[in-house]
Amino acid sequence: MEFDAVVLAGGGSTRFGGVDKAMLVLDGMSLLDRVLTATIAARSTVVVGPERAVVRPVEWTRESPPGGGPVAGIAAGLAVGQAPVVVLLSCDLPWITADEVTQLVDGLGEHDGFGLRDTTGRKQWLAAAYRRTALDEALKRLGDPHDKSVRRLFSGLDLAWSAPSRAGDDVDSWADLDD
Repeated sequence: MEFDAVVLAGGGSTRFGGVDKAMLVLDGMSLLDRVLTATIAARSTVVVGPERAVVRPVEWTRESPPGGGPVAGIAAGLAVGQAPVVVLLSCDLPWITADEVTQLVDGLGEHDGFGLRDTTGRKQWLAAAYRRTALDEALKRLGDPHDKSVRRLFSGLDLAWSAPSRAGDDVDSWADLDD
């Protein structure tokens, strides 16, 4: 099934002391490039955030005004592409691979979305495949997306989740890179 990828890479990286988390390097590759490599099969890929040098061609966009949070970033990213399925990923998922992205798309079934759980079992809304129509409707119900919670955006959607896996682990602190 064809899919578009929306990669959120516009956060302030406050827990990293202002260091651009997307450009942190793990095993010779930035976190952002690792996610972009995992989404290579996407029909289109848009990165929501400031432009940076990356491993492959992508489109770039920003929420307006910048700094509106991940839901505003999701809204900006959905304006790019037309595939019926959208794989939505944060830029801080260094262990996700193309195989897991395929599993997200294949796992969608009749659900509005199918996402990864991290190794602790936590649901990762920003590591999931969604039906574009379901995301569009959720955004319409929410109204202005600026400073809205991700949990609120996805409430009411029919979501399914993977078993816990390393692919769902994100990087929220320096210690997460040492695992």
